[in-house]
Amino acid sequence: MNRAARIAILVAEEAGRRGATIAVVDVCTAAVAALPVGGAGLSAMSPTVASYPLCSTDDISEQLEELQLTLGEGPCMDAFTRQTSVSTADLRGGRAQVRWPVFASAAAEAGAGAVYSFPLQLGAIRPGVLDLYAPTPLDLSPDELADAMGFADSATQVLLGTLTARREGLTIGDGDAPDGYRAQIDQASGMLTAQLGVGIEQAFLRLRAYAYAHGERLSAVAAAVVDRRLRFPPDDEPDRTA
Repeated sequence: MNRAARIAILVAEEAGRRGATIAVVDVCTAAVAALPVGGAGLSAMSPTVASYPLCSTDDISEQLEELQLTLGEGPCMDAFTRQTSVSTADLRGGRAQVRWPVFASAAAEAGAGAVYSFPLQLGAIRPGVLDLYAPTPLDLSPDELADAMGFADSATQVLLGTLTARREGLTIGDGDAPDGYRAQIDQASGMLTAQLGVGIEQAFLRLRAYAYAHGERLSAVAAAVVDRRLRFPPDDEPDRTA
């Protein structure tokens, strides 16, 4: 049995355990079960609109996805920009600290010792990145790296199939439901364009900068803006109510 077929079976088995249509969460769960890693996360990414987490298998992987999207740095961001996998066997090592001075320390504090990031690609289409983390430094073997890339290929197919199904109004698996997260960040960014008199991209950057400066998750800051508990005056420090 070739690698792609074996991975497809593992992913299908995870969906079967959930009793649902195959979704990217099944790819992430299968990857964690098959590889010597602690968790997996996947973010939808685009060069033109705000990126957002799609799924994570545990709290640490969830933190890693939000950290990278909030900070704008990390192996996930590099993998997407460079269109190649990024292997970080030791986040606490000097190279990682120089490459991502803020993310590497924050990720280590969150409980990650290694991170491997794999871009989702199909021709010119790049819908996101699959991240795998280990709690301690870890060197994946060539075979394990090949399997990880195979799971990234599977995630690409599942994600693109899900997006196509949405456009065509078809029923999709309940494991791919980022709409609430994305809608809240989009709504918050839209509200900031009015408050600050800037474009949508600059509004998103201000949102992200506030989250980083205050040590909060991007989703929590967006929720505060949408609920009108946080307001960004054009020239002053943002006002926050309880």
